[in-house]
Formats: sequence, structure tokens, C-alpha cells
Amino acid sequence: MIKGLAITPPVLGRISIGRVVEKNGIRLPQKDDQFTITSQIQEKDAGWVLHPMDEELRKDTPNGKLRTIPVRMLFNDADLNLRAEYTMFDRKSGRPMCIGNGDACKRLTQSGVQSLPCPGPTLCEFGKGGLCKPYGRLNVKVGDDDDLGTFIFRTTGYNSIRTLAARLSYYQAVSGGLLAHMPLELKLRGKSTTQSHRTPIYYVDLVIREGMSLQGAVAEAREKARQVKEEGVDQAALDAAAATGFGNALFEYDEDESVSVVEEFYPSISKDNHLEGCSLESKLQKDSKAVTSCHR
Repeated sequence: MIKGLAITPPVLGRISIGRVVEKNGIRLPQKDDQFTITSQIQEKDAGWVLHPMDEELRKDTPNGKLRTIPVRMLFNDADLNLRAEYTMFDRKSGRPMCIGNGDACKRLTQSGVQSLPCPGPTLCEFGKGGLCKPYGRLNVKVGDDDDLGTFIFRTTGYNSIRTLAARLSYYQAVSGGLLAHMPLELKLRGKSTTQSHRTPIYYVDLVIREGMSLQGAVAEAREKARQVKEEGVDQAALDAAAATGFGNALFEYDEDESVSVVEEFYPSISKDNHLEGCSLESKLQKDSKAVTSCHR
């Protein structure tokens, strides 16, 4: 295995609750009130090409809006399905510069990657000004065409990350560690907050599939687990292989996704408030003038 390369689940497509639009020559993220499932192909003018699964799931929905997606998890371990950390990216290259969990972090410095304390984004001088955000990646199975292929949902939203992390850990617990066999669905929820000025914001939840009870879902998971074990599928070995793959690199990073990360999560920010038009690599320099020059 190539060292330094994170081995992540195969990705067949992307799940999002927004899209990137061009406004005044600048590509900016725009939130939506429905899911969109895209392929991994991006056209120059039209953006991401819709995955056939998007049309298949959307055709029977009210008003054609996709607000639930039936899914299964690939792993029994909740933390393998959802990886979430505080992350600061270089806004030019999209490469991660610092990843932490609120206790400790790994930070790219001039002398290499260092392990340092992580106070969280609100108290960290290195990531202040909205540069450091929670960053979550959820891999789910949609459909039955590929047993190990997944669709990825990426988010920097606290609501989605907090809710998904709680649901996954709860379902893992109540199923007796059979999370991969639970019949679940992603569900779009809305809420209004003071910060959103009472405008609805949308986040992603994970629930038992419509029409099923928790008890019924657990019973199905147990039966499914028994069946696949008899057929020779070793779920524990799959989880172990995934854990090894994720741990094969300091940072989980996909070169192909770097531009998308910058466009979706780190759009151009007002010059009056934050960094604009310079690489975060300048923060690695010891010369304070180089860092100051990035501020307007």
C-alpha cells in the first residue's frame, strides 16, 4: 500500500443540498431546499452532471423535490462512515493545512507536520476569521448496483455534522453493532435560528426508513447480518480494512476534490473582514508582515 495516501471508500457520486453558481464573475455556493445527486463528471458550463439515481428517486416525489434518500451504511463503525474534524484548507490549492478535534491537531508547518494543541476554531489564532471550520464527509450506499461503492455528502454545517454523528452512534448502539445492515434514509430538515435571521436553513438527518419502526429496523438488521455472514461476507474484516486505509495518511485528501472544496466551503470573503486573494501558506511564514499583507 502506498504510504501517505488515504484509502477511502470508492465514490460513485456526490450528494449535496446546494450548488455553486456564478455571480459577477465569482463562483459562490448557493443553498437549496432539496437533495441533488450528481455523478463525478463536471462539465465546464453546466457544472456537475446529474447521476441517474437522482432522476430515479425524484420521479415519485411531491413537486419533484428530493428530500429523502434511502441509504445503508458501508461499515458497522459509525466513525468510519462519518469522518468529521475541524479543518483549515489552503484557499488556493484546497489542501488541508490543519486538522484537529478540539483537543489536538496535526498542522502543516515549514518544518513538516507537527502535533499541536487544538483549542477549536473560535479560540485558534491560526484559523481565526472563519478559516477553520468543522468539515464532515459521510459515505453512504444508495441502491444495490455496487456493494462497496458509495455516494459522498460533504458539509461544514454544525447542524448536519452534530445530527449525523449522534444518529450513527445511536443506531450502532441499539442494533448491537449492526449499523451496516440498518435500513436508513437521509432526510432533509429545516430550522430557523437567530443567526439565520429566522430564515430557514436546511441540514441533513439520518432516520429509520419511512414506514418502519426502530424495532423492525433492528430485526431486519439482525436477519441481514445473519444472512450475509452465512454467505461468507466478513463485515468485521471490511471495517478493519477501512480503518487501516483511513489511517494510511496524515490527512484525508482527494486531489480531484480540492477545487470543489474551495468553491463550496471557502468562497471569496469581504476584504473588510477576512483574507482575500492570498494563499494560507503565508501563515506558515515566520515573517508577520507576510501574514499582515493578506488582510485588507
